[in-house]
Amino acid sequence: MNRYPLWKYLVIAVALLIGFLYSLPNIFGEAPAVQISSAKPTIKVDLATQSRIESILSEGSIKNTGLFFERTGNIGSIKIRFDNTDTQLKARDLINQKLNVDPKEPNFIVALNLLSNTPHWLGSINALPMPLGLDLRGGVYFLLQVDMQGAVQKKLTSLATDIRGQLRDKGLRHQGIERTGDVINIRFGSTAEADVARTALIGPQAELEWQVEKSADGAKLVGRFKSNIVTLNKRVNELAVKEPVIQQQGAERIVVQLPGVQDTARAKDIIGRTATLESRLADPVASSIGLNETPPPGTDVFRFGENRLGVFKKSVIFTGDRITDASAGFDQNQRPSVNISLDAAGGRVMQEITRENIGKPMGMILFEKGKGEVLTIATIQGEFGSKFQITGQPTTESANDLALLLRAGSLAAPMEIIEERTIGPSLGQENIEKGFKSLIYGFAAIALFMTAYYMLFGLFSVIALAVNIVLLISLLSMLQATLTLPGIAAMALAIGMAIDSNVLINERIREELRNGVAPHTAIAIGFDKAWATILDSNITTLIAGLALLAFGSGPVKGFAVVHCLGILTSMFSAVFFARGVVNFWYGRQKKLQAISIGQVWRPEGK
Repeated sequence: MNRYPLWKYLVIAVALLIGFLYSLPNIFGEAPAVQISSAKPTIKVDLATQSRIESILSEGSIKNTGLFFERTGNIGSIKIRFDNTDTQLKARDLINQKLNVDPKEPNFIVALNLLSNTPHWLGSINALPMPLGLDLRGGVYFLLQVDMQGAVQKKLTSLATDIRGQLRDKGLRHQGIERTGDVINIRFGSTAEADVARTALIGPQAELEWQVEKSADGAKLVGRFKSNIVTLNKRVNELAVKEPVIQQQGAERIVVQLPGVQDTARAKDIIGRTATLESRLADPVASSIGLNETPPPGTDVFRFGENRLGVFKKSVIFTGDRITDASAGFDQNQRPSVNISLDAAGGRVMQEITRENIGKPMGMILFEKGKGEVLTIATIQGEFGSKFQITGQPTTESANDLALLLRAGSLAAPMEIIEERTIGPSLGQENIEKGFKSLIYGFAAIALFMTAYYMLFGLFSVIALAVNIVLLISLLSMLQATLTLPGIAAMALAIGMAIDSNVLINERIREELRNGVAPHTAIAIGFDKAWATILDSNITTLIAGLALLAFGSGPVKGFAVVHCLGILTSMFSAVFFARGVVNFWYGRQKKLQAISIGQVWRPEGK
């Protein structure tokens, strides 16, 4: 009666093995580390940079416990682990001094960080520790106000200029173009003229929704911007922000969290980079010169690499807001290239410029904080319009990097930091210790009570509770869900809810024993009949947790994630696993006379 088939024990064994392996990384803790990343779009962190840093540490006699190169998308970084914070600070200062010769214009960001001590063999199976939130790990928190209205106004101003040129090219006369708020108004003498203009603009100006409205002196064509805040936010998020947790908060705010980073000034520099792009004709005589050479008069000069300057004409062909897409590819000779797509207005200007400047150099300049960096200089091979290729990239990796930078520079939405908080690692460690002490003391108190009150069945319940905690931690680790203080509170709640299920089962078994039912039958009936009650109570609680997950934000959502997962793991451990343990212990005894479940009081006569 109380026997599990072999496959159920195999399910339990596999669940325990996976739970143990994926919860194991959380016991190894973190080590102080230094992280090196690029401070400029034209400077790359690669394996050559790693060799350079290894030489710097060797010359400074600074020992490390691990140095490795890591790539996230097209962005590379180097992380170095150390034994203690003193060595970490010494290494940070030395690397910063050697890599950044000019402190006012650093090429690299050298920041303090924390790295997991998880063994490599666990990392090879993707067994990683739970990411810790700012309240547990320490770090920097920023709340950014994104000036979406400013970005929209800038785009509308650009579109108004394009519309004026498109109507002129098609020979359509108008009585004036005005921009009022988020709307472009074009005045015409009649409704018929406005309809013709609307037909002409629907294709080239697909970003605007056009409507003809009657006015006192004729008619006007009204264009409203269709791109919404969410679309602009997606483009803002493509800026070069290194390893943040980015969450949209409301329509015009973005939360950026940098766990483990303690240097607020460098964190501001990381997230405050907004790039804009320009394309210009390069000087045909001297497209690039050395740092000490004198540029030709009447030209603009921008840095091109580390030891050269790019020389360009002052007139701008197009800016980054004209780029609709940029992707890496290959040209007809299978050389790495970047495929660029412009909007209609940008394509028209490009066609005119390239027709008149075949054989001359053209460059792309990326501007950050008012300073321009030359991305590439290429020779115009023939006339082209809205779609063209840029060749000359040495590798496919550099072509991917250039495509990313071109996309990042396609929109510059002004951002302002309106709130910032720095949480020290010592405070985070104190929160961890207090949080986990509360879990341990709560578990120990429950274990003592359950064992004293329900005897052996109480011990089975405690084992099931321990399995529940292991499975919950492993699930959080596998999902890489960030653990915060509210998450620890949800863990404590999960422990109480899980043991509540075992109390229901044990009391149901006791009730059957009091009614004179045989022990084997009492066990079977107790688990079967308690299951319906456990399921009902957990489903209703799960619904509340899902509501918190759907409508909450920040700490509330963190609590809801752990809460919902804890309900699922408790149902497995309290019912499926606990019954497996009971069946394994008592199922082998055919003539079971009594079970150890504490004092059972029977009514008189039974």
